[in-house]
Amino acid sequence: MPFVRISMFPRPEAIKKALAKDITDAIVRHCQVPPEATWIVFEDIPKDHWAMGGSLASDKPAS
Repeated sequence: MPFVRISMFPRPEAIKKALAKDITDAIVRHCQVPPEATWIVFEDIPKDHWAMGGSLASDKPAS
């Protein structure tokens, strides 16, 4: 059973649905497992819980 964990800034449900479909399709195609055997967990981590280059992501301008 493939298990995929994605840690990212919070995203809308529609984006997560699209990602889940695309990732599942890729795993089915490359690993030859049925879709229901693929598990995906989205970890929404607020920007003030991430730091890059010594600064919080919440302090950086949106790109």
